Amino acid sequence: MREATTPGPQTRAGRREWIGLAVLALPTLLLAMDQSVLYLALPRLSEDLGASSTQALWIIDIYGFMLAGFLITMGTLGDRIGRRKLLLTGVAAFGLATVLAAYSASPGMLIATRAVMGIAGATLMPSTLALISTMFKDPKRRGVAVALWFSCLMVGSALGPVIGGAMLESLWWGSVFWLGAPVMALLLVLGPVLLPEYRDPAAGRIDLASVVLSLGTILPIIFGIKELAKGDPDAVPALSIVVGVAVGVAFLLRQRHLPNPLLDLRLFDSRAFTAALLILLLGSFAMGGVYLLVSMYLQVVEGLSPLRAGLWLVPSAVAIVVGSMLAPAIAQRVRPAYVIAAGLLVAAVGYFLITQICGAGGLPLLVSGFVLAFFGSGPMGALGTNFVVGSAPPAKAGSAASVSETANHLGIALGIAVLGSLGSAVYRGQLAGPLPAGIPAEAAGAARESITGAVAAAERLPIGPATELSHTAHAAFTAGLNAAAAVGAVLFVGLAVLAVVAFRHRHPGGDSHSHLP
Repeated sequence: MREATTPGPQTRAGRREWIGLAVLALPTLLLAMDQSVLYLALPRLSEDLGASSTQALWIIDIYGFMLAGFLITMGTLGDRIGRRKLLLTGVAAFGLATVLAAYSASPGMLIATRAVMGIAGATLMPSTLALISTMFKDPKRRGVAVALWFSCLMVGSALGPVIGGAMLESLWWGSVFWLGAPVMALLLVLGPVLLPEYRDPAAGRIDLASVVLSLGTILPIIFGIKELAKGDPDAVPALSIVVGVAVGVAFLLRQRHLPNPLLDLRLFDSRAFTAALLILLLGSFAMGGVYLLVSMYLQVVEGLSPLRAGLWLVPSAVAIVVGSMLAPAIAQRVRPAYVIAAGLLVAAVGYFLITQICGAGGLPLLVSGFVLAFFGSGPMGALGTNFVVGSAPPAKAGSAASVSETANHLGIALGIAVLGSLGSAVYRGQLAGPLPAGIPAEAAGAARESITGAVAAAERLPIGPATELSHTAHAAFTAGLNAAAAVGAVLFVGLAVLAVVAFRHRHPGGDSHSHLP
């Protein structure tokens, strides 16, 4: 077995490392797909399993809750017991859980298997990213490897609805889980041969109290954010967030006094680490919120099927891959600060184009704007992630990777909640006045609640009033999308300024490793 407990000298990556990167791409691609593929299968599986609306929501949400909640713990655990060992353990658990999920006989069984998939997934994401820092010690090669890793993440998210929609055209709902088992089996065979082992020999035991506090921080916050995104006026979501923040304070205080903390707060002493983390958090915030509204626009305003809507999102996935792969090469000749900032400004232009859409018929402008937004986000994701992992000492790479992934998940959840709520508020404000004549009060009430309510109400009306109601609702929803995109545009301009200020001292092609003990 190939094992390293101390970082070696910087060397050029060989064939073994690049093939190993391809192996690491498999779980990255699959995990990203798994987060989006189930949305299309939800109506059918709910009917077949007899799931209630609450159970259906938990089938979707439990995976993300467990994934986000265990990331910090698993990232640090990999540094202690071995990143490859943790990766392969998670792979085996994930593969078994996907098989059980595909053949679930009840909603409770599917919720339980999805929870196991989330916990297992939390072992995979930081392990793959941390192993990249072990395999690619040369900063130039590491930058390319991280860009490829980030591209797989984005491609998987885009391909999830497309592959899921294609499979559901002729197969049953459990088929969306079939991809997991063979991919994970292949990784179990190739991983021990191609991937190196790395563990920190100086790491102490895992502090179980810190594990409990980390879960008590992340899980309530993510739960509260997701509940707020649903427009629930109950005080429970807000209370959940307050509890999570309070537990988070206790978690941070405990980390400051532990000789071997679960999260080494000295990582945040690096300006590059902290700034890159903030850019990834806020960038994910904008991308997650606008992506949700764009996906809904394609289906409820343009009237596309889920499969066709997914296909129209593929160009943006291709664009972010191109942007991610170009960034490391350009950063060898141009300061990374300017590469990230230029990309963020291009993304801001893309979001500005989306603000110009007016109702139905805006598909060309939407796709063009979204392609620019994703292309410009590529350097942020590739170089920003590399800064986060590269700014940490090799022994803390797993912990740094877990923090990076937590920021991404938290940013997406916040974006869906905040920008989704903004879009809903604008939509309801647009429909607050009198609606066109001939629309019954019941239909008007349903339309004012949500765009899906308006579409359902229009289907029950005569052609004239239905057309009027649809046109009005489509325009109102597009106004909400315009508002969210405007926030994204302004935010990305601000992040471009932050990137220049935070990274301006980094030279083209320079290493990003800090010298923390």
